[in-house]
Amino acid sequence: MATIVPFQAVRPTRDKVCLVTCRSYDEYVNAELAAQLDFNPLSFLHVLKPAFINQQSIAYEKRYRQVHQKYQDFKNEIILVKDNKPAIYIHKIITKTESYTGIIVGTSVDEYRNDIIRKHEDTIAFRVRLLKEYMKYSEFNTEPVLMSYPDNKTIENWIFNCTQKLADFEFSTTKKETHYLWKIDDVLEINWLQNIFKKTDHLYIADGHHRCEAAKLLAEENDDPNNKAKNYMLSYLISENNIKIYEFNRLIKDLNGLSKNDFIKKLDENFIIKNHDEQPFKPNKHQFGMYLDHQFYSLVLKDNHFNTVLDALDTQILYDKVLLPILNIVDLRNDERIEYISGKQSIQDLKQKIDDEEFEVGFILYPSDINEIKALADNNLIMPPKSTYIEPKFRSGLVIYEL
Repeated sequence: MATIVPFQAVRPTRDKVCLVTCRSYDEYVNAELAAQLDFNPLSFLHVLKPAFINQQSIAYEKRYRQVHQKYQDFKNEIILVKDNKPAIYIHKIITKTESYTGIIVGTSVDEYRNDIIRKHEDTIAFRVRLLKEYMKYSEFNTEPVLMSYPDNKTIENWIFNCTQKLADFEFSTTKKETHYLWKIDDVLEINWLQNIFKKTDHLYIADGHHRCEAAKLLAEENDDPNNKAKNYMLSYLISENNIKIYEFNRLIKDLNGLSKNDFIKKLDENFIIKNHDEQPFKPNKHQFGMYLDHQFYSLVLKDNHFNTVLDALDTQILYDKVLLPILNIVDLRNDERIEYISGKQSIQDLKQKIDDEEFEVGFILYPSDINEIKALADNNLIMPPKSTYIEPKFRSGLVIYEL
């Protein structure tokens, strides 16, 4: 049984929303960030900025309290306004190639703790603590956890009907995305949707595992019985068929002391190898593309018998058959010899990095699907780091959940 709750969101005023909302702070290159901060005084980047500057010299608590103060300044200046009534929100994002529509609600920290909300990725304790401290002292969250729910025709029809009405917000971004937001604050309608979700056995985290774990720590520290907000976490719920999953391709800086021929001989033990010369190879399941010494190769796994769902995952296969035994890359998260490039980027980007001799070999993977993610979560199994790049991505400052 999945619990969803409405909340009184803090949002930009309608006339300022396109100027306020922003991507995550660390997504901006320095020049773009400087331009936004210099020329757009309404950008939510100004609220986020204290958390990222002077990280070596100013303690976490002080920086995060400065975030809180800047947030209060935006509210005092009526840039941000709190809704009068608890509501749920429908958010639609149209990109150049995709369209996403989901529901913004609060979800239960207890249900995350009790495995009704299920995970498929591991977390880094240090990052979790930082996020928990950030939420504790800033006293808000504006980056929802992306969760999937099983495709449901009833919910789909309801969303369709709601989105035929005039949106509360409609705006475009410099990335050529169009965003729409509808507020639903009718109590009967909210209760109806809550009852629909009560019939859902599980929600699955698509993106935001660290935020979930941080929310759990924050709730455990909560010593105020009147503060119910910390029992829930800001979430963006989207149907399984509306999530876009990309792969993360791998770039490796050296061949672990092996010659090209010796490396290919070792690969031959587990893969059928074919040289495609300069023609990029896009793999299917249990296949890999490889770029080495100005040539593309296909690697097709010889043995397709697996003991677990994790063993059958392409990122795990590459680790078990190539990265660990041949290239001696043990720690996928911290080894400086490996880097990752999302499948949203062109194969030519991967090729160029190797041609420029930044890296020696690159591996092109086939993206996982939602059924693999669910199967791993259902079996309490964890994907290797950088297995998926999942969209949609949410804009900061659009819907804020106060803690």
